[in-house]
Amino acid sequence: MAVAITIAGSDPSGGAGLQADLKTFAAHGVYGLSVTTAVTVQSTVGVGHVHPLAADLVSAQLETLAGDFAIDAVKLGMLANDAIVEAVAAAIVSLDLPKVIVDPVMLSSSGARLLDADGVSTLERELLPHAFVVTPNVPEAERLARSTIRSLSDVKRAAEAIHRLRPHAVLIKGGHLEGNEAIDVLFDGDEMREFRAPRIAGAAAHGTGCAFSAALAASLALGHSLVDSVDRAKQYVTGALEHRLTLGQGAALLNHFWALY
Repeated sequence: MAVAITIAGSDPSGGAGLQADLKTFAAHGVYGLSVTTAVTVQSTVGVGHVHPLAADLVSAQLETLAGDFAIDAVKLGMLANDAIVEAVAAAIVSLDLPKVIVDPVMLSSSGARLLDADGVSTLERELLPHAFVVTPNVPEAERLARSTIRSLSDVKRAAEAIHRLRPHAVLIKGGHLEGNEAIDVLFDGDEMREFRAPRIAGAAAHGTGCAFSAALAASLALGHSLVDSVDRAKQYVTGALEHRLTLGQGAALLNHFWALY
């Protein structure tokens, strides 16, 4: 059985973070492991408090699991601060972890800061060169590319700029752009590919970025190619949005198991 690991913050509402990642892994038939980077106080309404764990505790979790399991893919989510980013980057190198998907989580959908400024700089310098794919949304891509994104052409220029930070590939998620389609762009240094799906009206939901990156990691863990994995991840998130759940008082939640029941 394929094994994937998520290194992310805990979302007690289950909509995002490592809880959403583990649901996504399970929906793909992949066994999920988790390393907690931070405890948050949040709900579907928003994030109230973030408490990062000590970096050495994050490293210890990862080293213990890597010593016990053969890991097929890694998904990084919320890393909270500079010390954790540095610790995770060092562990990826020392443990020779494969297929590292970096979701550069900087802000929650409600606007709470989830990675400090020093952490962003360390992510660019020490983590992205070891990423198989980095998966920013448009605001995150603007920060990494130091550019404004308003159009598909802007997305493609940003993908080229982010690729110069030396990840193997860049996947910019286009959900924040206007238009009738949600267009994601993949750039591997040679070829620029577009992945399109009809935009679902009124379908804003908590944790879509987490689920996309986790689905990408799961498909890679199962042995699919990068292009096929991106396509499968987009189909998965589109279906989860179409079957979204309204259970709390705030944002809708993805239905991670929409294809199973």
